[in-house]
Amino acid sequence: MIARVETVTPKEPLEHAWMKMVERNIGSVVVIEGNNPVGIITERDISRCLAKGVQALNTQVENIMSSPLITTTRSAGIEEIMQTMLKHGIRRLPVVDEGMLVGIVSDRDLLRWVLRIRHEPHISPAIREILDRQPFSKT
Repeated sequence: MIARVETVTPKEPLEHAWMKMVERNIGSVVVIEGNNPVGIITERDISRCLAKGVQALNTQVENIMSSPLITTTRSAGIEEIMQTMLKHGIRRLPVVDEGMLVGIVSDRDLLRWVLRIRHEPHISPAIREILDRQPFSKT
């Protein structure tokens, strides 16, 4: 999980969200209202909006954000997080505890975790078997 999450408010112009993403080299910003996360804007959302013309950057974030926001909690396990992301077809999952945004998990974070545990000496045989399978095998 990445603890420092860039945020914008629903009334901000899309250009502000886009500039934060460019400056930080990130793929999304979470939309917050007060202290509550209410949506997310991704680079894909911005690309689709820009396809309508550059003037679309003046659009308010709330008009294109994905909402309701799909989230997880700090106590969620890796499997639950992966299942949530796969079920909803998302690559970024905000982490919320007691209504407050505390981080975000990305598909890259999950890949890093898989690579790290791949070399763990005390990994269970069941997980070792899954990791040792060839990609695209029929098992």
